[in-house]
Amino acid sequence: MENTFIPYEKALSILEEHQGDFPIESRILEECIGSYLAEDLIADRDFPPFDRVTMDGIAIAYATFESGTRAFTIADTAAAGNPQKTLTDTANCIEVMTGAIMPKGVDTVIRYEDLTIEGNRATINLDALNYKQNVHFKGIDMAKGTVIVGRGKQLSSAEINIAASIGKAALQVRQLPKVVIFSTGDELVPVDQTPELHQIRRSNIYGIQATLKECGIKADLQHLADDKAQMFKAISTALRIYDLLVFTGGVSKGKFDYLPDVLEALEVKKHFHKIQQRPGKPFWFGSNAHGKKIFALPGNPVSSFVCVYMYLKFWLQKSLGIASEALLVKLKNDVEFKPDLVYFLEAKLESHHDGSLVAEAIKGNGSGDFANLVKTDGFLILPQNKTQFFANEVYPFVSYRTKW
Repeated sequence: MENTFIPYEKALSILEEHQGDFPIESRILEECIGSYLAEDLIADRDFPPFDRVTMDGIAIAYATFESGTRAFTIADTAAAGNPQKTLTDTANCIEVMTGAIMPKGVDTVIRYEDLTIEGNRATINLDALNYKQNVHFKGIDMAKGTVIVGRGKQLSSAEINIAASIGKAALQVRQLPKVVIFSTGDELVPVDQTPELHQIRRSNIYGIQATLKECGIKADLQHLADDKAQMFKAISTALRIYDLLVFTGGVSKGKFDYLPDVLEALEVKKHFHKIQQRPGKPFWFGSNAHGKKIFALPGNPVSSFVCVYMYLKFWLQKSLGIASEALLVKLKNDVEFKPDLVYFLEAKLESHHDGSLVAEAIKGNGSGDFANLVKTDGFLILPQNKTQFFANEVYPFVSYRTKW
């Protein structure tokens, strides 16, 4: 094997060394959904900030109930949003509403469903109560000063809710890169055009664009013909406009694979070109002196798809400070793979009754068989230096389905 091929793990370490520098900006809360947090969200007070009533009913002193009292005079009413009330006579009770501050002098709440109320007398229709029942105690969810959401998190409605609850009218978030995705090759025609026998439609770029969109990143689409001068001009312009350039095709050993030479002529430094893997060996990554990053993916659809999920998403996660953990699954069927390469094998996930995730390997007809992708949910990562992989062994899995 050529010494220019690097191991999968080495490729990841190089990508991590060359993370993107995404500036931080302040954005109003209403415009933050899908953004990546660049600050910690810290509890500005205890959650909840007081002992909170969780049921409509009455609040009593538990000791009075234990002594045999079942009927209580309603001395006052505590509503949500009102200052804290106080019960001075434990023979009485206070009528309480959900969300109210638990009054002083009481410790237990009985819901209306377990009461009979006539006039200002409330009778408890139960023989036993739990001490301090139906009370949400101060600080039990989160203590003041606790980090509720760490930086790097992509903001969903749940995190937006938290931000509002701690008084964040604006948030520090990461600016996302300006991205362009290039298809390359004279054999490719627009998606709305009927191809001749020797042609195919441009499809890879739409899959990559959709993947980036799932990450909250918009990307423009362009096409490059197999013309070295035209490629030089178009890429030169793109390097001035965009932060991240993604190419599909043009990086292998073909006579018209001009892309590596053009990038070198534009003073883009190559960090690696080939990886010890299948599919997707001729994957190229580099950057220029201005911090622009270039991902040049193989043209075969499955190879391109693999590299997007194994490397481009990895780089984005590292650049955004996202802590990612591998999904581990059991292999359903035996697999044999003799080449000394990391094998990214398409597989379909099953959820079993014992709570385990099991991956059924479904081998397609090579890196051009993109139709096989619709039958599967992601890729098993089968390690190098091993040829036999057996059912019930556990391996990492990278999903391209949101359900997983």
